[in-house]
Amino acid sequence: MTQTPGTLYTISAPSGAGKTSLVAKLLQTCNNLCVSVSHTTRPIREGEIEGSDYHFVSEADFLALLDESAFLEHAKVFNHYYGTSRRWVDQQLAKGMDVILEIDWQGAAQVRRIVDGCVGIFILPPSIAALSQRLAGRGKDSPEVIQHRLAQAQLEISHNGEADYLVINDNFDTAVEELRAIITSRRLKTVGQQQRNSQLLSELLS
Repeated sequence: MTQTPGTLYTISAPSGAGKTSLVAKLLQTCNNLCVSVSHTTRPIREGEIEGSDYHFVSEADFLALLDESAFLEHAKVFNHYYGTSRRWVDQQLAKGMDVILEIDWQGAAQVRRIVDGCVGIFILPPSIAALSQRLAGRGKDSPEVIQHRLAQAQLEISHNGEADYLVINDNFDTAVEELRAIITSRRLKTVGQQQRNSQLLSELLS
């Protein structure tokens, strides 16, 4: 079986739609799949781990990396910078790993312009009421921050049409299965299968 480059996926959603939980579960059920750990200038939250949840850096360090073109994409969200390491993503794709970028719609648009074959996925909440309830239930943000995130949600959701796939996170298990189905279907595309199974095809046709 011949190794082929992996596929790059962007997964975007309004804050509170369940993107992070869905991706974490997907990683447990899908092999040869990893998620990029972004750099960010926002403060670390209780329970987060440096290098696992994010690479937490100062704004000065982030801007220095930006000057070095170290980021595949970057954006400023809620007054903090976020960026994806170009070198790390390239290394994983070259090894045949599929890579997920958990990024907002701005970053996803940047990546699509740069990376051929990038697949965009957008996750929607079942309702604004459910989104508000989930944000409050996290217990991480103040009421003022929650209201700000809800105000931004409609703008973010308006960009759903830029993605290749839409997943509605109403039932968690169903949403995970739909995400896995997207990845499985991409892996079964003819060109990739022909490359991975070139020896088998040669034997079958001999």
